[in-house]
Amino acid sequence: MTIIGIIGSGHVGSNLAQAAIAHGYDVVLSNSQGPDSLAGLVKELGPRASAATPAQAAADGDFAIVAIPIATIDQVPVEPLAGKVVIATINYFPQRLGRIPEIDHGTTTAPGLLQAHLPTSKVVRAFSMINAAEMSGDGHPEGDPRRRALALAGDDPAAKQLVAGLYNEFGFDALDIGSLDESWRLDAGQPAFVTRQNLTELKANVARAKRPR
Repeated sequence: MTIIGIIGSGHVGSNLAQAAIAHGYDVVLSNSQGPDSLAGLVKELGPRASAATPAQAAADGDFAIVAIPIATIDQVPVEPLAGKVVIATINYFPQRLGRIPEIDHGTTTAPGLLQAHLPTSKVVRAFSMINAAEMSGDGHPEGDPRRRALALAGDDPAAKQLVAGLYNEFGFDALDIGSLDESWRLDAGQPAFVTRQNLTELKANVARAKRPR
C-alpha cells in the first residue's frame, strides 16, 4: 500500500488527502499544531488517514505533499525526505506574506525555494494552480468533456512521471512544462492559474505567461 505523507493539513492538504484516499492511498497528515489538532479531520477521512508530526509524516510517506505557506518552508523536515519525491503545492502571494526578492528577480521560484531547502529530494510543482475544493471534487475520467488539465514542473523525470500518474488517477490530464525554473508560468496572476482549462487551452495559457517586471 502506498502511503502519502502530507505536511500541512489546511484546505489544500485535506482536500488532497480526500482525493488520495478515494483512490486507494493511505495518508499520514501533519501540521505545525501537532497530531491532536488533526483528530477531527482524521475521523472525517476514515481509517486510511492518520495524524503524526511533520517529521513522522515525512518518514512514513513513500512520497510527500508539502502544502504550507511559502514563509514556513524552513520548517519542512529535511532528512526524512531525502531521496523522496516531494510535491510542492506552494504559491507565492507577496501581497499576503511579503516579497521575496529572489522570486521577484527571477533567480528562483516558489518550488525552487523548497528544492533548495531539500537538496536531496525530488521536488515537483503540482496541484498549485487549482482551487483546493476542486482537487477532490472535480476530477473526471479520460475522454470526459469536463476533464480538466493541470500542469507540473520539476527537474527529475521519474518524479514527474509519478506526479503525472497521480494527476491521471485523480481525474486530470497532465502537462509537463519542464524544469522547476519554468514553474513561474503557473504562478498566481498568470493565465494558467486557477483557470478551468483542457489540455489544449492549458498549453496555450502556459505559452502566454509573462514574467512580472
